[in-house]
Amino acid sequence: MGGIWVAAAVVGALLVVVLALAGMALSRRTVARRIGAAVVRLDDLDVDWDGRGVEAALDRLDRAVERAHQRVERATGDRDRLEHALGAVPLGLVVCDDQGRELYRSDVAKAFSGARHSEALVEQVIDEQLQGALAGVTDRRTLELFGPPRRTLVVSAAPLHAGGRTTGAVAIVEDASERRRLDAVRRDFVANVSHELKTPVGALALLAETLAFEDDPAVVRRLADRMQTEASRTGRIIEDLLDLSRIESEEAPQREPVAVHLLVAEAIERVRSAAERRAIAIVSDDPPQSRTVRGDRRQLVSAVANLLDNAVKYSEDGATVEVRSRSDGECVEIDVEDHGIGIPARDLERIFERFYRVDRARSRDTGGTGLGLAIVRHVAGNHRGEVRVTSREGEGTVFTLRLPSGPGPVTVSRAEAG
Repeated sequence: MGGIWVAAAVVGALLVVVLALAGMALSRRTVARRIGAAVVRLDDLDVDWDGRGVEAALDRLDRAVERAHQRVERATGDRDRLEHALGAVPLGLVVCDDQGRELYRSDVAKAFSGARHSEALVEQVIDEQLQGALAGVTDRRTLELFGPPRRTLVVSAAPLHAGGRTTGAVAIVEDASERRRLDAVRRDFVANVSHELKTPVGALALLAETLAFEDDPAVVRRLADRMQTEASRTGRIIEDLLDLSRIESEEAPQREPVAVHLLVAEAIERVRSAAERRAIAIVSDDPPQSRTVRGDRRQLVSAVANLLDNAVKYSEDGATVEVRSRSDGECVEIDVEDHGIGIPARDLERIFERFYRVDRARSRDTGGTGLGLAIVRHVAGNHRGEVRVTSREGEGTVFTLRLPSGPGPVTVSRAEAG
């Protein structure tokens, strides 16, 4: 009996070992199948699993993971480049998925997130339009933000589609302030040119018609003087238009050292007769001969002369206009100061526009064309400089023309000096 029990125990033990080995083999085949399925998913390929074992499956899985990692790195690089490219676009961009979750917001659009005052309205419109776009509605709105500074923003949104369904939405915020301003300037320019030329030309026609039927020598002489005045006014408008057009087209004018004292002296000489007629004294601080600016002499003289002409026009008879210059080694600043009527704060932003006048009635009396300060601004821009203005009503105005310094003293001939 004892031998039988021993034999039975041995058989049982062998059976357990056989079952365990079978289980291990089954487990290895299961693992191998699962690894094979993972490889297929990673590779995204329709391949057959040949069941060669766990080691072979692990090798294939390792290669598939490496390929997937490389694809992720390429996708990450493409995403970063796309974000940099979108960030360089001067538009606000907000992208969300089909559930309304925000996926991307450009730096421009970030300024509206959590903003206060009028810009908070922009964020509200963005949210409303994105929700509408997810429902298939394309929208576009123009918002006027009164600032300061005053801005015009155009906010639009549209759904994003893929595979025949809506996968998200995009909102775009465009700052149309400068375009609106340029459109207004363009319209004003055409209207003003027409008006400014129509007035003297119409006056010339009327004067000529009257002169044709006039026999009194005194009246004829008076009409002829008026015709000469209107003809001169028309000529100045055309000359200033041509001058402005030429300066605008010369974005990179010839750059040479120009002595500031000669520049100021020539500009004063251009307006001397107009100043003397009204007993206005132009006083200069006599800049040192070593002080120079770099640029086109003709343009620079035109700019300073227009500042002086503007100062004379808006000064009272017998007043004084002052010209000063200073240098910090890198730039030269030329101040033209008058003690006239001053400029209202509301007009300071627009005085450099073509044909814009603070006091139109006074401008016509003094013969102004409204182009002088526009010429000054373009000359300053052409020379990588700027023009600034400070003014107090009833006290006067100071225009400052800032220009890059020249290399040093300039040799001048006796004719130029004297």
